[in-house]
Amino acid sequence: MPEPFQPQSLIASLRPLAAALSLSPAEQAYRQFYGFSDALAARSRMGWLQAGGYQIAVQVWWPEQPRATLVLQHGYYDHVGLYRHVIEWALAQGFAVLACDLPGHGLSSGARASIGDFSEYQTMLRALLAEAAVLDLPTPWHLCGQSTGGAILIDYLLTGEPVAQVGETILLAPLVRPRAWGWSQLSYRVMRHFVSEIPRRFSVNSSDAAFIEFVHHHDPLQPRSLPTAWIGALSRWVPHIETAPRSARSPLIIQGEADMTVAWQHNLKVLQDKFAAPQILHLPEAGHHLANEAPALRQRYFDWLSQRLG
Repeated sequence: MPEPFQPQSLIASLRPLAAALSLSPAEQAYRQFYGFSDALAARSRMGWLQAGGYQIAVQVWWPEQPRATLVLQHGYYDHVGLYRHVIEWALAQGFAVLACDLPGHGLSSGARASIGDFSEYQTMLRALLAEAAVLDLPTPWHLCGQSTGGAILIDYLLTGEPVAQVGETILLAPLVRPRAWGWSQLSYRVMRHFVSEIPRRFSVNSSDAAFIEFVHHHDPLQPRSLPTAWIGALSRWVPHIETAPRSARSPLIIQGEADMTVAWQHNLKVLQDKFAAPQILHLPEAGHHLANEAPALRQRYFDWLSQRLG
């Protein structure tokens, strides 16, 4: 495994994305640490943009002849460095890729793994799409979100008046309600008066043992606690989505049936009600972290997506 990079040094050296024309040595060390290869990208850059009071870390890749763009939103506790497989698949499809670390995650600013309100994610997403326009990224702009990233995209499609450039939307194990949501809400109502965070319990959410080992023991950007503020923000967001008006859009949804993180049966019913005939791929053996599931499972849904985005 490469030597760990220094997160604080990298954050301090990031430049505004518009001025970041080549990777610095610190950025190259980050890319090496997370296993990225430059083979599929003709060029790439890292930098930041301002959104809603946050400094958001952004990365973009271009293949040799891009024909569309994938705008990527990661899951809770995650960051862009963990999404190499999705990014490399997209580049192989001829898509440019635009991705950012959510507020409080990865290289972005904000209290770790926290948010004041889920509406702040929408402010961030709108800023990211505005950056796609500034960069003149090729259309259509396909959207892809894992878990909480999927929740952000669901909110955008249902309540955000999507811009004309948006093409398909891919939802990987999307969050509407987490598993055991009733118990979680009860615990939150009690705990919020006494603690601001609780220690994180790392879960085995993928059958890729190497990924689990890396995230549990070697990733320096992993948050170590669950802020009660984030649970409170989620508790306000769930009814906002479950009572939102329907959309004529038809997202592409991939869901593992061994997912122990979200209430996936409930969530799929909600999404089938909210969207017009969404296409759903069930993966019986897959866990929650589809972006880092075992190679054979990833290939199954990448093939399925390639047929629909060809």
